Amino acid sequence: MIFVENGLESIKGLGKPTIVKLHNVGIYTLEALAVSGGKELSVLADVDQDRAAELCLAARKLLDIKIETADVILEKRNKLVRISTGSKALDDMLGKGIESQAITELVGEFGSSKTQLCHTLAVIAQQPPEEGGIGPCSVLYMDTEGTFRPERIQQIAEGRGLDPEKVLHNIYVAPAYSSDHLALIMNEAFKVVPEKNIKLVVVDSIVGRFRPEYIGRESLAERQQKLNRVLNRLLKLTEAYNIAAVATNQVISQPGVYYGNPDKPAGGNVLAHIMTYRIWLRKGKAGSRVAKIFDSPYHPETEASFRITSKGIEDLQPEK
Repeated sequence: MIFVENGLESIKGLGKPTIVKLHNVGIYTLEALAVSGGKELSVLADVDQDRAAELCLAARKLLDIKIETADVILEKRNKLVRISTGSKALDDMLGKGIESQAITELVGEFGSSKTQLCHTLAVIAQQPPEEGGIGPCSVLYMDTEGTFRPERIQQIAEGRGLDPEKVLHNIYVAPAYSSDHLALIMNEAFKVVPEKNIKLVVVDSIVGRFRPEYIGRESLAERQQKLNRVLNRLLKLTEAYNIAAVATNQVISQPGVYYGNPDKPAGGNVLAHIMTYRIWLRKGKAGSRVAKIFDSPYHPETEASFRITSKGIEDLQPEK
């Protein structure tokens, strides 16, 4: 995809009333329009389905999105943005860190370091590339559980030799009070991300507002459809603007499991199919944490251990 500065006005025949409709559903740029689907766009923006398909196709042509050979795709993937986790062991397991144009899911019970890792990434993303970051950029932090702590950001920034006030100023926090509110924030992100030079989006947690609102099997289908729409918007956001996304997830217990891990990720198959990389976090020995990739398009199922310090996430200290 070629990233251009031209907006929707560059599409011939696209009038102001239709542009307003697109803006109302979070589509402000050619990139955002290009990753949309005609049927989806028709429903969201109240545009004729054939016209919606034409608009999506026009945006893709302007951005030169086309069928390519695998070697060209590999060359592009080598240029993806990657953010260090703060732990070399964890970075090596992930292949240099958290990857752009993908959603990395962090699954684990409470106290497994999901939010700690999110806070660390929000700081490291702002470090220079040689230190594992992207350089001058911003972060969007969607907080559905009220666990974001600016004091922790300040502590991690100070521990890493950064200006805490500057780091805090570059993190945009969006509390989500309901699943509908989260969906609205996700739409607004398509405008905020390019405007604020955001390179990392954090959702902590992705199911935090869905589980208490949709209780019982009779509401499961509606919940999954809504969750599916939010997740698809998040994935399209990463693809449109070449950014990284991290979403934490809760676990649910399976009482009938007597051997192995009785817990499984919440969200069901809808969430499992959309997440690009899935990492299980758990408590280890002597206060350590263990991360394991359990679903990935190309990573093997390997593990990495790390610790939580004043700097956020770090490697374990070598044994003396």
